[in-house]
Amino acid sequence: MMLNNTSWELEFFDAAKNWRKYQFENILKYINSSVLEVGPGTGNNVQYYKSRASQITLLEINKHLANSLKSKFDGDKKIIVLNSDIHSQEKKFDTILYMDVLEHIENDKKEIDRALEQLNSGGNLIFFVPAYQFLYSDFDKAIGHIKRYNKKFFLSFKKDENITIIELKYIDSIGFFIAVLNKLFNKDNKESIGLGVKIWDKLIFLSKIMDLISLNKFGKSLFCIMKKNS
Repeated sequence: MMLNNTSWELEFFDAAKNWRKYQFENILKYINSSVLEVGPGTGNNVQYYKSRASQITLLEINKHLANSLKSKFDGDKKIIVLNSDIHSQEKKFDTILYMDVLEHIENDKKEIDRALEQLNSGGNLIFFVPAYQFLYSDFDKAIGHIKRYNKKFFLSFKKDENITIIELKYIDSIGFFIAVLNKLFNKDNKESIGLGVKIWDKLIFLSKIMDLISLNKFGKSLFCIMKKNS
């Protein structure tokens, strides 16, 4: 029986604390001042970048999750929660985050174009996405992933002279091999996948080493930092 509950992704990856720390080790220096996080889910990412932000807006399209976020951050004057999407925003930000979110959006290029419009001059647009379409599996489909990405997709935005790609790297080499095994021998039940995520998260320290040795030539995920020049 195939997975069909996209909330499991939040459950699995909220528990992957080593992975979250590794993600933010790579991007934290690019997060500054007014921050918009699109699709924050449970809001657990906030703890990793809150000290870098002067103001945080959490933009969550899921009403249930948005209400949970409002309760979670009730009384925190630094954080605003909105039940909406990027296309309804008028305010501009210094940093916009898409942490494992873009792959859920049908018209991803339109989403990025709109996000760039909402970015202040000199601001950073940050993405973490799953890498390589050939790794796309039943698990991806079950948790609402429309696609996986490669560098070519993000490099296409370099045609805009107003955009500079500061960093574009594959990350999590151990996770890459686990994703290959998942593709070949997928067991689409919550228990086996949950166990797999726990084992993978404990191996993140090995990914850090292998990513350095391989010079980030491959990985389970891809991150991109776009800077708006003016």
